[in-house]
Amino acid sequence: MQIITLHTLPAEVYCTATIGFFDGVHSGHRYLLDQLKAAASEQKQATLVVTFRRHPRQVLDTNYRPLLLLDYDEKIEHLAQCGIDYCLPLDFTPELAALTARQFMEQYLYARLHVRQLLLGYDHHFGSDRCSFKEYLQIGRETGIRIIKSHAFTPQDTCISSSAIRRFLQAGNVESARWALGYPFALYGTVVEGHRLGRQLGFPTANILPDSPEKIIPADGVYAVRAETDGQQYDAMLNIGRRPTVDNGNDRTIEAHLFHFNGNLYGQHMQLHFIGRLREEIQFDSIGQLQAQLQHDAQQALQILHS
Repeated sequence: MQIITLHTLPAEVYCTATIGFFDGVHSGHRYLLDQLKAAASEQKQATLVVTFRRHPRQVLDTNYRPLLLLDYDEKIEHLAQCGIDYCLPLDFTPELAALTARQFMEQYLYARLHVRQLLLGYDHHFGSDRCSFKEYLQIGRETGIRIIKSHAFTPQDTCISSSAIRRFLQAGNVESARWALGYPFALYGTVVEGHRLGRQLGFPTANILPDSPEKIIPADGVYAVRAETDGQQYDAMLNIGRRPTVDNGNDRTIEAHLFHFNGNLYGQHMQLHFIGRLREEIQFDSIGQLQAQLQHDAQQALQILHS
């Protein structure tokens, strides 16, 4: 996949395009992109995804803080895995937001990006005038762009959306999030200094500081995860929360125990892939009860990771 600007698409290339933020590049998005590739192939055109570096709502509402499934670099990486020819990441500005659908189609899609077919998501709208699909069709006929309406993706009669996946994660339901995404949800971060209590309990942990403050963090609880660091992958269990048994105050931490690992992780970058949830975070009456529960958690995590 080639990243382009408004001025770098080769003059001889004509495109079938789609537009969207594509947070998560989830299974519904991938279904749409498969339709994009099929429509482009019929006309011997290239595929083009027009997306945005920042969530458009952040421009329209400066107080809005997104809970992203993927940061920008992750999104581009996932789009590239879908076999798309070109991707145009736009900066969503107030000036861009003010364009009508006709202006955007004429000035951007047709003239600069050589778009001759436009695939619209079944519930997607663009342009300040919020056109109906019938209006998009009319503008397309007058502009020279064929408008195609995509088919909705509803496996098991369920509508897959980024918002639904966020709700899964906020409830700790990483299994449903994995099903909807088509891959395990992941957090990326750096190992930083912690309280070192895990080592005293027999379960040394890596305290993770996430790379992106805008990325969603699943609900507090204990999870079975796969951790990747320094080119190696490890089975691991993860705690997200405030560690009420040891009076951690209001500090919310993300701590991973890597099975069968001995070494120093401080300062290393780590990826955490969420496979299953073990339980909610619990306040125990004693450290001994906590240690016994951690032993049980470890067995359960390994069972999930190897099932």
